[in-house]
Amino acid sequence: MGLTRRSTGKRAIDRSFTATDDPMLNVALAGNPNVGKSTVFNALTGMKQHTGNWSGKTVANARGYCENGTRHYMLVDIPGTYSLMAHSAEEEIARNYICFSHPDAVVVVCDATCLERNLNLVLQIIETGARVIVCVNLMDEAKRKHITLDLAELQRRLGVPVVSTVARSKKTLSRLLDAIDTQLNAPASTPYTVRYAAPIEQAIDALTPLLTDKVGTALNARWLALRLLERDTPLQQEIAAFLGFDPTEDPAIIAALARQRTCLAQEGMTGGALRDSMVRSLMSSAQALCEGVVRRKNAVDDNIDRRIDRVLTGRLFGYPLMLLLLLFVFWLTIEGANLPSQWLADGLFWIQDRLSELFHLLHAPTWLHDALVLGVYRVLAWVVSVMLPPMAIFFPLFTLLEDVGYLPRIAYNLDRPFCRCNACGKQALTMCMGFGCNAAGVVGCRIIDSPRERLLAVLTNSLVPCNGRFPTIISLLTIFFVGSIGGSSITAALLLTAVILLGVLATFGCTWLLSKTILRGTPTAFTLELPPYRRPQIGRVLVHSMLDRSLFVLGRAVSVAAPAGLLIWLMANVSVGGTTLLAHGSALLDPFARLMGLDGVILMAFILGFPANEIVMPIALMAYLAQGSLIDVTDIHQMQAIFVENGWTPLTAVCTMLFSLFHWPCSTTLITIKKETGSVKWMMLAALIPTLLGVLACMVLTALVRMLT
Repeated sequence: MGLTRRSTGKRAIDRSFTATDDPMLNVALAGNPNVGKSTVFNALTGMKQHTGNWSGKTVANARGYCENGTRHYMLVDIPGTYSLMAHSAEEEIARNYICFSHPDAVVVVCDATCLERNLNLVLQIIETGARVIVCVNLMDEAKRKHITLDLAELQRRLGVPVVSTVARSKKTLSRLLDAIDTQLNAPASTPYTVRYAAPIEQAIDALTPLLTDKVGTALNARWLALRLLERDTPLQQEIAAFLGFDPTEDPAIIAALARQRTCLAQEGMTGGALRDSMVRSLMSSAQALCEGVVRRKNAVDDNIDRRIDRVLTGRLFGYPLMLLLLLFVFWLTIEGANLPSQWLADGLFWIQDRLSELFHLLHAPTWLHDALVLGVYRVLAWVVSVMLPPMAIFFPLFTLLEDVGYLPRIAYNLDRPFCRCNACGKQALTMCMGFGCNAAGVVGCRIIDSPRERLLAVLTNSLVPCNGRFPTIISLLTIFFVGSIGGSSITAALLLTAVILLGVLATFGCTWLLSKTILRGTPTAFTLELPPYRRPQIGRVLVHSMLDRSLFVLGRAVSVAAPAGLLIWLMANVSVGGTTLLAHGSALLDPFARLMGLDGVILMAFILGFPANEIVMPIALMAYLAQGSLIDVTDIHQMQAIFVENGWTPLTAVCTMLFSLFHWPCSTTLITIKKETGSVKWMMLAALIPTLLGVLACMVLTALVRMLT
């Protein structure tokens, strides 16, 4: 989760997390993705939470405070994971926190509608020796699907507390807090133990006494024996760091491991075969635990979900429906953002007039007024008025699709083409996030396990247009194509969808090229859960998308737009030899820009629009009209007249849209890439790839048109 007012506001620090009257107990919240874990966390902690990053990682964490009577708890919302056999950064963090941070208790949140699958993680966490409480969430969904659960019997079989909750209803969460109290007060018990194949059990029995003697109670000896037999090198390094010595370098342990691995090899259990056998034992144990506990009266709802999936993920309708949905989202964004954007602009420019009056009353120098009000403030006002309304529509729509359960279906549909590009199907989700904001899409690449595939997604994310590039593309579509043929917003949405499909195709092409050159490799397998379709929590979606996405992204854009406004004003008002710096720069770029079907003013506008793509068109208009500040021209006929008078043709409009689609990412995105990759080299390559593609595409198109005319 991102930084929000809820997590950084006043109430977030009302109570110290480390200085309380009673000892603060650490409770970890674990669980598969899409089980409502974060909803449980938010409901228990309310405003008393804060966020940051795990030490040495870019993955966010969330910690919150709650109490139950005289007990005070620090809840840690660890990343969602399907297993402690970690592959991604998030899974490693979840595993390491549970295994090596020794929380006082671990609450494992499970989905009541698919309990068998979730118990796999429960059994692995029990093996670590942690005090476990099983929270069976989404009981309302289970009831709707006619699923009944005998949780008392499950508790008896597991040997740990099992509590049912509906995270949306805070009343049910008091039982969870009571169960945590009970578990922490109770003496240590012997919970359910997974039994593996006979050769593995024999190896465990041989290693456990030796490991107990070497590590004592620092780690569960049975769990440690399993991990050493697995030969998971990164995990063994974490174990060595935690213990202060490497067990695999101890002579006695080396000899014992060698003997047991030889015995396992004789049974055909080495490498992947050994791990597969362990996974099968975990899954069969989970299934056995659920026999008689989970009862389904009928499978009507599951069948309905399957029927829907046959349509939404089928070869015949899957891709057409995705395109129609994309068209609808863009049409709604275009149609819905116009009026709020105008209202916001009117309000912000009304404030500008009041600021001008204030400067006049204070007898401030004209240059100071122009630099701060007509430079800095006007650019900020333009960015906010153009950027916020579309984001306020697009991000909630995106989050609603995520909440309903459709986004995993999109990843499923696009998994095959991305795999053909030697990439990961999860890149489809990060690409979709890029439509709202490329910086958000880059951050979203954390969900991709493989570092190589994560880099592929990061480097190509800006090939799809973000919210900041929509105004330029939509304006030019409307002025030169839709308006000239008397089209409507539906026509604009169709043309915009075609432009975006070009960006998607470029993403596939560049991903394939990179995977065959500097980022060679084969695609890795990944677990993709198709969660059940659910009714969206509209209120939560609106708050989450506005605070965590729209305003957060807008804040970063504003922080770089302010200095850009001052720079633009200086270039438009400082003259050398009777000509402004802006005009000098445009003239210098003009010969090269003509080869691309543009002119120097357009190329200069893109360069000065580096902090925020929203201001490219206003800068171009300002330069054409020789104004000293950004101007607000909203009438398409007036804009068309200005462009035509300055030599624009339909080819110029197409090349400008093409370069808007493919050029360097904005400063916010590049800064995010630097933070996510930790490398200036990858940041520079992420800027170079789309820019080269845009320059070449514009040059080729211009040359072809000039040859044919």
